[in-house]
Amino acid sequence: MLYFRELCGESLGTFVLTIFGCGSVASTILFGAHQGLFQIALIWGIAVTLAIYLTRHLCCAHLNPAVSIAMVIGGRMQPRKLPTYLVAQFGGAFLAGMMLYLLFSPSIAAYEASHGIIRGTTGSMKTAAMFGEYYIHPETSAVVSLPLAIAAEAFGTFLLVLMIFALTEGCNVGRPHEALAPVFIGLSVSSIICLIAPLTQAGLNPARDFSPRLVAWMMGWGSAAFPDQQGGFFYVYILGPVLGGIAASGLFILLLEKLMNKQSTPCGCPKRM
Repeated sequence: MLYFRELCGESLGTFVLTIFGCGSVASTILFGAHQGLFQIALIWGIAVTLAIYLTRHLCCAHLNPAVSIAMVIGGRMQPRKLPTYLVAQFGGAFLAGMMLYLLFSPSIAAYEASHGIIRGTTGSMKTAAMFGEYYIHPETSAVVSLPLAIAAEAFGTFLLVLMIFALTEGCNVGRPHEALAPVFIGLSVSSIICLIAPLTQAGLNPARDFSPRLVAWMMGWGSAAFPDQQGGFFYVYILGPVLGGIAASGLFILLLEKLMNKQSTPCGCPKRM
């Protein structure tokens, strides 16, 4: 099978990323296992780091459609590989969503029963949130319009992709050692979540959001999984990250990479021959 190695790597990596990350959200909602945004953001960052270390010798370890598309735009990956990467990423995240539901299904039912939550109603968004993000949520105090939500997700993904390019580009002499790059990418994810999550719960990854959300829709949450009937969730959590990734790729390739490639030291002094 063409690109079978990459298919396995991206599927496994996205599965690990999603099951650890969404699992932390589920544990918080159901059991109060974590307190505050920082703890959940840190777990997401660790999940990204572990997933990259696990799979980066099988594939490019993008684990995110927005990153893969940005890499194609920036000439870092052959376009013919993109369909394989997208299928693997959405598929891996879907399997993680199914595993999450299987693990926590009895606990979810018990939580809903004890809190008077009827699955499929607006109130069940509280439990559906362990699968997908919500920029419209009845329990949040943030005022977030659709355009602002799109901009927030695009900006968060812009920062993430920019950091990925900077941390893996050979001409950036200030980058850490290659062995440590996954750690700094994970820390970037945690930092961005702390910034964006109060507005949109910080998807930053179309596969991580859509596939588990689809599982929630299939398992009885129905319209509570996709409460915006005007397609807002597509624009916010799929289109927004893709546009942000493309913008970061363009900025890095057209400007930053050229500046980094100039014959100068990090402090700006000319190199000695």
